[in-house]
Amino acid sequence: MNIIIKGTTLLNPEQKINEKSDLLISDGIIKKIGSLNDGDYKNAKVYDFNNAYSVPGLFDMHVHLREPGREDEETVLTGSNSAAAGGFTGVACMPNTNPPIDTAEIVKFIKEKSQSHLVDVFPIATATHERKGEGLSPMLELSEAGAVAFSDDGNAIKSASLLRNAFEYTKMIDKVIIDHCEDESLAEGAMNEGITSTVLGLPPIPSIAEDIIVMRDIITAEYTNGKIHIAHISSKNAVDMVRQAKKKGIYVTAEATPHHFTLTEETVKSYDTNYKMNPPLRTKEDVDAIIEGLKDGTIDCIASDHAPHAIEEKEHEFIYAPNGVVGLETTLGLVLTELYHKKHLSIEKLVEKLSINPRIILKLPIPQFKEGEKANLTIFDPNLIWTVDIQKFQSKCRNSPFDKRLLTGKMLAVINKNKIYYENSFFTI
Repeated sequence: MNIIIKGTTLLNPEQKINEKSDLLISDGIIKKIGSLNDGDYKNAKVYDFNNAYSVPGLFDMHVHLREPGREDEETVLTGSNSAAAGGFTGVACMPNTNPPIDTAEIVKFIKEKSQSHLVDVFPIATATHERKGEGLSPMLELSEAGAVAFSDDGNAIKSASLLRNAFEYTKMIDKVIIDHCEDESLAEGAMNEGITSTVLGLPPIPSIAEDIIVMRDIITAEYTNGKIHIAHISSKNAVDMVRQAKKKGIYVTAEATPHHFTLTEETVKSYDTNYKMNPPLRTKEDVDAIIEGLKDGTIDCIASDHAPHAIEEKEHEFIYAPNGVVGLETTLGLVLTELYHKKHLSIEKLVEKLSINPRIILKLPIPQFKEGEKANLTIFDPNLIWTVDIQKFQSKCRNSPFDKRLLTGKMLAVINKNKIYYENSFFTI
């Protein structure tokens, strides 16, 4: 089947392309870029996306697909559907499943489950066996099976000694360690420590719980010449430490989530458990620091930290409810609304943080706009106004703090692996 993508601006910062052009795609391959003739339209289905952008398929490097173990909350299939609905053609899934992703068999299982789907799924394996922090996972074997990075996400890597050894192994295979930076001895609370936690009577988590581990990770990465990626950065001091480390030439990268640059601890006053997450929502000062870190390049990526939870779990008291929110289907809209339309970041910079940089960090190929290349792209309208409706999510879960929020900017279609997702349906092309 031939399809024509008409009227969009092709934008790929890595190729230095930013021009309005039509695309002819045949059997999933970009056959022609530019002006099309009458013959090109023969037997072709035309999609006219006037005033939209076509960009390299968006990539979310921090999602929780829950399979194996909690298929009631999400599966590889439903999570991939949610990713496509949010404009993503690729995701990397975290290993805190049950059992954890710490064997080659589980890595291969996830890859096989995703093989026929439009969305590419890349497993991230555990850094330690069962994420217990007692001994390293079989990193070389996991890498050979297809793991693209290593993390004990949900826990920081337990000791500096283990982290050092993990760096020594990942250097052999040129992989990155992704760390959930939180000192567990300081992190037994339910929200950010401050006046608000005192007023609400909720047990606090101080921001230094994050800062201490970020500092440890950076120092250890410098000593070993390893590669560290800071997951869901949330504190002002952590952002500044990453900034200074980059100036010193240490290999450190970082990601931020939409909820950490759009929401503050003040929202917790509602006691709505959809505002409970880890790391917790912090102060306006921290939010401003994250936005500044995104602007100046300190923070490389934007990731959803998509964390689906069953309704009955989130309906517990705030202290006992699990951390996390779903995010795949709201990330692009929040980024365009809060960062692009408020003139913090250009479209080019957003594409770098949502598509290019995550793939660079994980050593994955970047989709190209070239004749003969496989079509892997996201089409979005930065000015389309829409209202979030959690009941229409493709994810199995509904735990979002953004329900009924008005956003400006939305995905229109995604194309990858000989498939297109358009108007809530998948079609083979």
